Amino acid sequence: MMYQGFAGVYDHLMEDVPYQDWADLLDSLIIKYGNKGRKVMDLACGTGEITLLLHEKGYEMTGADLSEDMLALAIQKAEEKKMPIRFFQQDMREMEGHDLAYDAVIITCDSLNYLLEEQDVQSTFRAAAKMLNDDGLFLFDIHSIYKMKHIFTGSTFADAGDDVSLIWQCFEGEKEHSVEHELTFFVKEDDECYRRIDEFHQQRTYEIEKLILWLNHAGFEVLESFGDFQPGEISEEAERIFFAAKKTRN
Repeated sequence: MMYQGFAGVYDHLMEDVPYQDWADLLDSLIIKYGNKGRKVMDLACGTGEITLLLHEKGYEMTGADLSEDMLALAIQKAEEKKMPIRFFQQDMREMEGHDLAYDAVIITCDSLNYLLEEQDVQSTFRAAAKMLNDDGLFLFDIHSIYKMKHIFTGSTFADAGDDVSLIWQCFEGEKEHSVEHELTFFVKEDDECYRRIDEFHQQRTYEIEKLILWLNHAGFEVLESFGDFQPGEISEEAERIFFAAKKTRN
């Protein structure tokens, strides 16, 4: 199952990800467009890195993720730092039965790209709208089509560390604008032997025009979209696209 074996080495392999830049960007967008509320839902929160960083900025955070293993790490981090953050296991397409009064909903680190069907993306947008207060913000990012086609497809990446090594192969997926990731990890155990972990992940991205249309149908007004942490026009070679949208109706 996705992330079952991955969760234990996820943070080690993501240590170069600019989480602080992500949190700073989200904070700036909430200040720019948001109301004065501070309640934020972090959907697909993973091990909680961004959740905790936003809590440090004064937000009242809640995190949700489909992976029990990832959530266990997020809860452990919050407890170690004595942060009163709520976490629960939930599919972001079906957010029902929880507090539906957030000032912002975020989906970061290309988590939305794990939704392989158009209707699942639309369901997630509708779920986000249900969770938000009037004029609440929805902030998310996705891999660009350029990245899927020119950076991922046909590429092999490798990383050799003292305790964890990785071979990562990317192939064109069956669906439009999709890729398949085959990851093999070698994790050093206490007895100096290495344990092998194999992971298979699929991701798909979507045209910006489609995403804007689906956001509008879900009751959002798109405030801006931009590439690679840089507000402004999206370049043809942008690898990550960010969206800021505001709930305008139920």
